[in-house]
Amino acid sequence: MLDFESFRLAASTATLDAEPRARELADLLEFRMDLTADPLEQLHTYEGELDILVTNRPQWEGGEREETPERREELLEALSIPAVSAVDLELRTLESPDKLTDMVPVLDAAREEDLPIIVSVHDFERAPSRETLVDFAHRGSQYGTVAKLAVTPETPDGVLDLLQATHDLTREGLTVASMAMGELGSHTRVVAPVYGSKLGYAPIETEDATAPGQFDLATLSSLLETFGARHERI
Repeated sequence: MLDFESFRLAASTATLDAEPRARELADLLEFRMDLTADPLEQLHTYEGELDILVTNRPQWEGGEREETPERREELLEALSIPAVSAVDLELRTLESPDKLTDMVPVLDAAREEDLPIIVSVHDFERAPSRETLVDFAHRGSQYGTVAKLAVTPETPDGVLDLLQATHDLTREGLTVASMAMGELGSHTRVVAPVYGSKLGYAPIETEDATAPGQFDLATLSSLLETFGARHERI
């Protein structure tokens, strides 16, 4: 079973046929269902070796999927497919559900299947204070396995706040994935695991980046090895 007791590197892709190119470098695939027109067909026909984390990101949190009940139904069907080993759900959809954004049924289905749940918060404009980041992580951890914090610092202090929050939360025993987006924070994708982050993301090719400041998979994998962040593979 997929776990996040040690750091895992996810290759982000909207094309599951790309799995062979990621297999030797990544621990799992993040399948961006929102970036393709046929996500369920791809999942049903997947024959790769890597476990799949499904993400169906809405437009209001940096994705491409419109916020309709179909987004939820796609995720529910995805969780019934054996290759799917984890799911990403936005904290906002769990704390403030309504007819369009209610992801509690997906949360319940993932729990029933005993699948890891990544509860994510993204801020593409700024980096909240360290106290706010800690609060987000505590709230996310009430619902899922990993609290994901992806923010956009405007100053080096914002980067340091994210790393300090990651370190503090890890010492508390929480499982956190953290990264600072944008050029200023790009190095956090390499060093955040040193402070306790348990999940990182990279596109297989640079042109397929899904967030600002991402390294391609080969580059990030090499840098993580250099910094000693990857001692174990699934």
